[in-house]
Amino acid sequence: MTHHYRTRGTCSREITFDLTDGVVTNIRFLGGCNGNTQGVARLAEGRPAEELIRCLRGLDCNGRGTSCPDQLARAVEEALRK
Repeated sequence: MTHHYRTRGTCSREITFDLTDGVVTNIRFLGGCNGNTQGVARLAEGRPAEELIRCLRGLDCNGRGTSCPDQLARAVEEALRK
């Protein structure tokens, strides 16, 4: 199932991804630092949702209290609750 998440506090504006049987795939960031978001998406591809949350939750970008990887973790958490 495809999920759409509007980010908060980051340069990226939205994250889309699929969550199937607890595995995250097809991750796309809209906006943000292109190279960094591509790298995060590629490293996260095909990983279990719970693993991504543990690895990415709480990462901070320049004192913003969040980051694109943190927003991905939050998006996956939200998708798991649904």
